Amino acid sequence: MPRDLPVGNGSLLVNVDHTGQIRDIFWPHVGQENHTSGRVCRLGVWVDDRFSWLENTSWQRKLRYGKDSLTTDSVLENKSLNLRLLLRDGVDFHENLLVRQITIENNDNRDREIRLFFCHDFSLSGTTVGDSAYYEPSTDALFHYKGKRWFMISLFRGWPGNWKFGLDQWAIGVKRINGLEGSWRDAEDGILSGNPVAQGRIDSVVACHLQVPAKGQVSCWQTLAVGLDFKTVTTINKAVLRKGPLTFLERTAAYWRLWANKERTTFHRLPSRLVTLYRRSLLILRTQIDNEGAILAANDHDIAQFNRDTYSYMWPRDGALVAATLIDAGYSELSRKFFDFCHRVITDQGFLLHKYTPDGSLASSWHAWYKNGKPQLPIQEDETALVLWALWRHFSRFRDIEFVKRHYRGLVIRAAEWICSYIDKDTGLPLPSWDLWEERYGIHSWTVAAVWAGLQAAANFAEAFGENELSMRYQRVAAAIKTGAQKYLYHQEEKRFVRSLLVDDKGSARDMDMVMDSSLIGLWVFGLFEADDPLVVRTMEAMRRRLWVQSDVGGMARYENDYYHQVSDDTEKIPGNPWFICTLWLGQWCIAAATETEDLHPALECIEWAANHTLTSGVMAEQVHPHTNEPLSVSPLTWSHATYVNTIIQYNNKLAELTANDE
Repeated sequence: MPRDLPVGNGSLLVNVDHTGQIRDIFWPHVGQENHTSGRVCRLGVWVDDRFSWLENTSWQRKLRYGKDSLTTDSVLENKSLNLRLLLRDGVDFHENLLVRQITIENNDNRDREIRLFFCHDFSLSGTTVGDSAYYEPSTDALFHYKGKRWFMISLFRGWPGNWKFGLDQWAIGVKRINGLEGSWRDAEDGILSGNPVAQGRIDSVVACHLQVPAKGQVSCWQTLAVGLDFKTVTTINKAVLRKGPLTFLERTAAYWRLWANKERTTFHRLPSRLVTLYRRSLLILRTQIDNEGAILAANDHDIAQFNRDTYSYMWPRDGALVAATLIDAGYSELSRKFFDFCHRVITDQGFLLHKYTPDGSLASSWHAWYKNGKPQLPIQEDETALVLWALWRHFSRFRDIEFVKRHYRGLVIRAAEWICSYIDKDTGLPLPSWDLWEERYGIHSWTVAAVWAGLQAAANFAEAFGENELSMRYQRVAAAIKTGAQKYLYHQEEKRFVRSLLVDDKGSARDMDMVMDSSLIGLWVFGLFEADDPLVVRTMEAMRRRLWVQSDVGGMARYENDYYHQVSDDTEKIPGNPWFICTLWLGQWCIAAATETEDLHPALECIEWAANHTLTSGVMAEQVHPHTNEPLSVSPLTWSHATYVNTIIQYNNKLAELTANDE
């Protein structure tokens, strides 16, 4: 199930699902820990002795964000109840505080009492063992806690200068044990038990009673303060009491508008909705980035239903590509922290491992250290190389000399030296590793291009720091890689590059993997070959023919007969599900190869495709169903939004260049 509206501040991330209800609460890191374990925290309405949770099909929903902001602006209408809810959610940009403003519009011709019920289905730190909750009378609030994880729940009503706080009802109860579903069931008659304490597998509900005039509206605010202890959360709550919850929503909306418009970029003849989605994608990217530097792949917990694991990790490859986009967009503060993170976690040998948790610990992996009686590095070599490539991109854009200085020896040279040691002496190509899709072990065109780019970056750094011999050595190894790529990765009969060289049981890699794969774009994206090189052109034209999805949805598949979330056996027409990044990659090639403004039309079509297949909120999934456009896998995917932003930047720059040439 997609997360339609992520809101966060780099420490506290809250995901709102398609019903308008909370599904994930991550803290103290984005992606670590999930205090709901993906279970819904319901929001319900009682009126005229009738009750409805927001997941009920009687609700019609328009879920969206405010303009250029990370505060939401959603509308939910229930005609059978004759009312409408206006939802504004935001995580304060500075404090670890969630504010939810619910405005009730009473469409009836009579005054009515309407009660809102907020359920909290917590599993603090990912487990219910040891959870505790209690009602505290002096603050008229409810607390959930375990160790150094504290959550304070308060309700407010009124208006600026006349704020009132307190719970009209509450209940804490046992959930999903001994036949008890949870205290949320207690709400469905409109009356809560008032049970003041419980421990273990528990949930809670609080209620706000509102008198809403005929054809009028009244607002209620729920706040959730998060911290390490009682003092921290009550201090945050005192600030809300003093300033009012609306202040925190408004200041957060203003902050993100400022952030999204940081760079005064002029967009040349781009439709306004594409520019709006550009800024929306930047904001969604920010929700997936931890303040300590980890760029998370995705934070949609529902993927855990398939293999009991998630995408809430920092893959160095994804992170480097996202960081490169942030660099191009002008957000050096975020890219700096990412490179700091990579420097902290790189091994002494000089390579980065599969993936990491947001706190820098080694994450779960399916890459083995041992196979067929021999040791094997469990790595994807592009992950190490692309960090160097992105760091040079950062330095070229910002000339951040003192920042790069502290990473030169321990990150750049350490990684470059290892890359030079991890070379097949017979072919000049990198030794085998896992591909970027984490499915095949071999020598891959994408990885070869990434390694070449990483060495070029290291050579540039070495030259800049006056180590010319080192620079020349890196350039020699890179030159041998390019020669090897032309010799071993190009199929003369097919007249195109191949995906990989397959590895046999003895570790030898000679047989060509002929499956068409969108990752072949790496050959020109990272500069190993030019986009208009005839070898590249023939490869890309073959890719477009064989990977475009022949359905009403369209879009580019990842590779031929892609099994991941596969929904169609007709691989001739549906080679795989359409992916946002793959479709946008095709657009990027059209941009790179364009020599006239007319050549950009196919690129714009790819950008339009991405915009047309997002959720209403602007969220992009990893992939979509080839017939229904339903989001598949995780949503949002950070990489999808970064690729969209990057494609818009490339399109805008190329259009400006070609327009200037025409003049």
